[in-house]
Amino acid sequence: MGLVVQKYGGSSVADAEGIKRVAKRIVDAKKNGHQVVVVVSAMGDTTDELIDLAEQVSPMPAGREFDMLLTAGERISMALLAMAIKNLGHEAQSFTGSQAGVITDSVHNKARIIDVTPGRIRTALDEGNIAIVAGFQGVSADSKDITTLGRGGSDTTAVALAAALDAEVCEIYTDVDGVFTADPRVVKKARKIDWISSEDMLELAASGSKVLLHRCVEYARRYDIPIHVRSSFSGLRGTWVSNENPQGDEQVEHAIISGVAHDVSEAKITVVGVPDKPGEAAAIFRAIADAEINIDMIVQNVSAASTGLTDISFTLPKSEGHKAIDALEKAKGQIGFDSLRYDDQIGKISLVGAGMKTNPGVTASFFQALSDAGVNIELISTSEIRISVVTRQDDVNEAVRAVHTAFGLDSDSDEAVVYGGTGR
Repeated sequence: MGLVVQKYGGSSVADAEGIKRVAKRIVDAKKNGHQVVVVVSAMGDTTDELIDLAEQVSPMPAGREFDMLLTAGERISMALLAMAIKNLGHEAQSFTGSQAGVITDSVHNKARIIDVTPGRIRTALDEGNIAIVAGFQGVSADSKDITTLGRGGSDTTAVALAAALDAEVCEIYTDVDGVFTADPRVVKKARKIDWISSEDMLELAASGSKVLLHRCVEYARRYDIPIHVRSSFSGLRGTWVSNENPQGDEQVEHAIISGVAHDVSEAKITVVGVPDKPGEAAAIFRAIADAEINIDMIVQNVSAASTGLTDISFTLPKSEGHKAIDALEKAKGQIGFDSLRYDDQIGKISLVGAGMKTNPGVTASFFQALSDAGVNIELISTSEIRISVVTRQDDVNEAVRAVHTAFGLDSDSDEAVVYGGTGR
């Protein structure tokens, strides 16, 4: 039996009973002969509550102190979980991200892992202990300050440790039984997927599927770490995410569509009256890049012949919206646009599947399903294995259900179970 990295989300350790249940599962893995490293998130909605508290104290908290505050949640979880494991008669040691050797860049609140040096974790394992690591956090290589990895960063911590420790598998435990064809909170007839390629999972994660973070899947694909997504509330087999199908050639033809994802955390900015000449788009997106803001979809309208002006629209995280507006306003003199429009009442629906490369009817069926549901489309973006559209936020749930049904993804069996979590 080899080394296993297990990650438990906030809903799995939401209270004392949850922590004791998780401790028993960890001890069972140890009894089965595995070396076990556990990455744990903050309990329940602790992180959100800390964010709310910080905003009450300061509307714009300093990044360094904000990270110091947020990392407290995971430290509470790791210590309590180590206590619960010891109470079951097994030795466990807890480590913060910095103690575990998670080295990051210096960007507070959304740092990226640049190296993992798990010397203390190796020592703990060699001594027969279970290692408990606080997820979502690391230490800056330059400043030596505590950093956080952004929303969902515990998944990335787990995969990074799995790669550094050459683990057999990274098990991501959550409050659903695996990866589904849609969010089971929205589509009650969503089907669990037994295996999904890293490529398809990357697109689903980037399109808003919350079960795995995009950076986590990207890291796993790069280092060829198989991920097993499963529930900590049941003993059922979950979903395997890997570069190759573990069943080999038994499944020669992949499903045309892997799933439908949605995202209501984005906003849309339209730059109105941009001179239609070389360099204008570059200036707009340079201003956005200099503000360290990631953008998603981009659409440029056809230039009006009479004015020589065009409009450019793009989507970005709502949390970055006002910062983007400020950056563009400062660059207005250089760019020369007329005005800015901001809209945070949008939603994105994405259809993902490698099979759509060779099935020309997919696009038509997708738009027909949206039309039949009375959903108006504002922006469209495509890749080889994904079609995404932006609609009104109020239309998102209905659109997801309509598309899911149109592509025959609805399950005939029991409805998907969400065991815990608030979805906040």
